[in-house]
Amino acid sequence: MSRQPSIRTALPRAQPVGHASLRRANLSLVLRHLRDEGSCSRSDVADATGLHRATVSSLMAELIERGLVRELGTARAGAIGRPRRAVALDGSHVGALGMEINVDYIAVHGIDLGGRVLVERRIGFDAMGEGPDRSLVELGRVARKAIAEMRRAGAAPGGIVVAVPGLVDIGPGVVTLAPNLGWDDLPLAERLRAELGGFRAPVGVDNDANLSALAEYTSGVAAGTPDMVYLTGEVGVGGGIMVGGRLLRGADGFSGEVGHLPVNPSGRRCGCGRTGCWETKVGLAALVRAATPDRAYERGAAAPPDPEVRVKEISRALAAGEPRTLAAVAEVGRWLGLGGSILVNLFNPRVIVIGGYFARLAERLIPPAQAELERLVVAGPAARCRFLASNLGFGAASRGAASMVVDHIMDDPAAIGFAPVARSSVGSV
Repeated sequence: MSRQPSIRTALPRAQPVGHASLRRANLSLVLRHLRDEGSCSRSDVADATGLHRATVSSLMAELIERGLVRELGTARAGAIGRPRRAVALDGSHVGALGMEINVDYIAVHGIDLGGRVLVERRIGFDAMGEGPDRSLVELGRVARKAIAEMRRAGAAPGGIVVAVPGLVDIGPGVVTLAPNLGWDDLPLAERLRAELGGFRAPVGVDNDANLSALAEYTSGVAAGTPDMVYLTGEVGVGGGIMVGGRLLRGADGFSGEVGHLPVNPSGRRCGCGRTGCWETKVGLAALVRAATPDRAYERGAAAPPDPEVRVKEISRALAAGEPRTLAAVAEVGRWLGLGGSILVNLFNPRVIVIGGYFARLAERLIPPAQAELERLVVAGPAARCRFLASNLGFGAASRGAASMVVDHIMDDPAAIGFAPVARSSVGSV
């Protein structure tokens, strides 16, 4: 069974209106039950949800007509009694598109409602150097191509969510501040809708670490762990924090900016304009600068290579025993543990999942990080927190973005148009 946290979504919710609101909630209840439990009869759905059987039959008829549910074969509940016609989640014609734009790439992850992957890729792109206008044009181009591929596979996207490394006002989809991209007060959702022309499904924007944390909670190495922290390992560093199985957003939705914890007042100037932020010690830009200073990230320089290329270069130098790289990685590990100890003292998570480049170099980073964390955590061994390497790679944020679109569709199945298929027999309970 997949684990779905209760979240504040980046996509707009339908507003409650009397009977329509009640039916919408019941459609969602039935659809989520089928997603979580698999195929079952209408009677099973009625028993599990507490809805009247006639109500379930009516709801199921609509879900079948919308192409979100399909009927399977019949089976008897026992040796006697009427055969029961099983139903199951379908939604193969409904898609969800997740995207991420980061300093040096754009990623896409498109799925259908049943989880079938329709498109998945990462394209190298210098968003830091190109600026917001050219970045939005490229984001629109990549989105249009992904939408076309999804439609060829038979699924029309029911929404798009874009992950961004920065502060996001998720209501209007505005990037309030993305220091490593050099963006501020950018109405990304509105601009992307304009780039997509006649695209009518909702478009949302959210923080990349929050979306990665959702992906980890639902399908990662610590899936279902109610109290966890996810750390992005990119040019910058962000955090997604799960508390009691819910994503912690804070009063204005700006929580999780852990990369800007001040850890070294006499340190380097950060992209946010402050001095000594944690990401100036542990971000990929910091590691590249320490290990290969001649190839450091610089705004306005030639387009940086894909982060996977950077990590492979670092890995080769580690394997060769290159002293500068060995020392740089060990230093990052220690600072990773120091910042991690602050998060453990604040939130008492059971695990800290490290993603992006952190995960690629986990074998070298986790030992010094874990040792430093255990040395500095006030509760000591009683805190029982450990670092774990993500297995979702650099695609965690786009995967989490797609899952948020799915969650939005599950919340409001009535927003999905009817499937272009012949009407099915609706059966009875």
